Amino acid sequence: MPDNFEFAYPFVILLLPLPLLVYWLLPAIKNKSSALRFPYFNRAVEVSGQKAKKASYIKKRNWFTWTVMYSIWLLLLVALASPQLVGKPEKKIKTSRNFLIAADLSFSMANTDWSIDGKRTTRWEAVKDIMKDFVKERKSDRLGLLFFASNAYVQAPFTSDLETVSTMLDEADVGMAGQMTNIGKAIVKGMDLFQRDTIPHKVMLILTDGVDSGMEILPLDAANLAKKDSTVIYTIGIGDPNSQDSDLDERTLQDIAEMTNGKYFRAKDTKALQDIYKELDTLEPIEYEEESYTPKTLLYYIPLGIALALGLLAVAINNLILIVKRFKST
Repeated sequence: MPDNFEFAYPFVILLLPLPLLVYWLLPAIKNKSSALRFPYFNRAVEVSGQKAKKASYIKKRNWFTWTVMYSIWLLLLVALASPQLVGKPEKKIKTSRNFLIAADLSFSMANTDWSIDGKRTTRWEAVKDIMKDFVKERKSDRLGLLFFASNAYVQAPFTSDLETVSTMLDEADVGMAGQMTNIGKAIVKGMDLFQRDTIPHKVMLILTDGVDSGMEILPLDAANLAKKDSTVIYTIGIGDPNSQDSDLDERTLQDIAEMTNGKYFRAKDTKALQDIYKELDTLEPIEYEEESYTPKTLLYYIPLGIALALGLLAVAINNLILIVKRFKST
């Protein structure tokens, strides 16, 4: 028997001798039998001087019937005691925050200066490949997905369905939101999404490889709005700012993160980006409920099913015996 097997209600076993107590304490059931009176019955009674009485008999059960009935009773008690397999106590994951990923899909993300497993690829394909693993681990978050370039739009509203978020992330490609980079508009769009929800802990992650080109909303003005709304923003600069073809504005990304109590990261390659995601898991860890729960697998249906099958088998055997007796009597 497994070490994790137990009965939820073991005291039910106290009912085991109940059928025997009923047998000993209650009077037996007397069955009436029919009788045939012959023509001189009354005369015979007068001559013998005995008084006629109504006859009855107690039906006796054989050992097989008693064994089957008591076995069924035992199985019913086992089912009532609720046998179960009890797993090890586990902490329940708590939905602790809304986590919004805002990714830059401007044309510069199509540069093929990154690599995956030694093969050159675009910045976006590399970012997407690594980000999918990050998404799968955010089990305590309701994730949202926002893409921006010239415009910003919500790809996935906040949800606990991480599989769907990963699928939508995989379907995105460079140029879907325009050509330029508008960080300020992305932050404001993200703030609008946060305000529609009730979870107070709000985190935004911005990934971009460019400089803000929007004139409508300045990034620092948008970051100030996020600060007032207690939203933490982490920023990731994609690429090497010292490269000739890079227009990465690290200063603005640093100011956004500092203003909102977040942190700025620089990702020159896939290895650096993987390390950044690991650090983010430390800064925004998965949270658990204080109370733990214990997984249980109920097994009551096994003895219950055996009891039912045994009862049907006993009825079938008794009927067969009756049929055989009647056949022999004829």
